[in-house]
This record gives sequence, C-alpha cells and structure tokens, in this order.
Amino acid sequence: MSDSEPIVFRPRTGASLSGAAAFQPTQSPATIAFDRRELGQILTVYGRKVAAGEWRDYAMDFGREKAVFSVFRKASEWPLYRIEKCPKNARKQGVYAVITSTGLILKRGHELARVLEVIDRKRLTVVE
Repeated sequence: MSDSEPIVFRPRTGASLSGAAAFQPTQSPATIAFDRRELGQILTVYGRKVAAGEWRDYAMDFGREKAVFSVFRKASEWPLYRIEKCPKNARKQGVYAVITSTGLILKRGHELARVLEVIDRKRLTVVE
C-alpha cells in the first residue's frame, strides 16, 4: 500500500452481526472554510473600511455547517457584521449572507461580490 491509498474497513466474511451492532466507521463532515478567492474579496472590503477608520478588527470561525468572518469596530464589542458562508442554503437563499449585530440579514445571495456590495457601497459625492 502506498501513502496515498485510503484505508478501507470491511466486515469479516462469515462473521455474524447478531446481538451487537456492527462497527460502522463514520466520516465526520468536513470543516467549511472560505477559499482564497473568497477571502481576497472579503479582505479587500475590510481593507477599505480599515483605511477609512470604520473597522478595526476581525475574527474568523470555521465550523461544520458554516464559516463566519466577523467585523468589529473595537475588539471588545459585538461584531458589526458577520459574513457567513453556509453551503446548506446553496439551493435556497444562497451560500453567502451579511448579518448585522442585531441578527438582521442585510443580504443573501449566490455571489459573494454582490452580497458584499451592501456593506461596501461607494459614497456618492457632488462634483462641481
């Protein structure tokens, strides 16, 4: 066997399974995370807001059901926004969501760039 071949457990032939449950190895679900492209888009928005002095800190949380990028005004506060990636909602509302600190869902969608527009709106200025 080489190092790249997975180990497969098979029940013994002729073994009876009466009286006791058979050992069935279960595969734990993979951890959901942001990929490089998604992190690049999020950190671009984050960098603009930090440069403007609006945001100061962030945190990332990766779980079995969703990945969360939280944005803070100060490190000791509740997050201003949570950018969530939840693949379970892919066919319904969309994989990505922006949620406020009160739990209000600002936007959901299938494309991260479109969802991030809600917190990265370009401010209009009057040009004379």
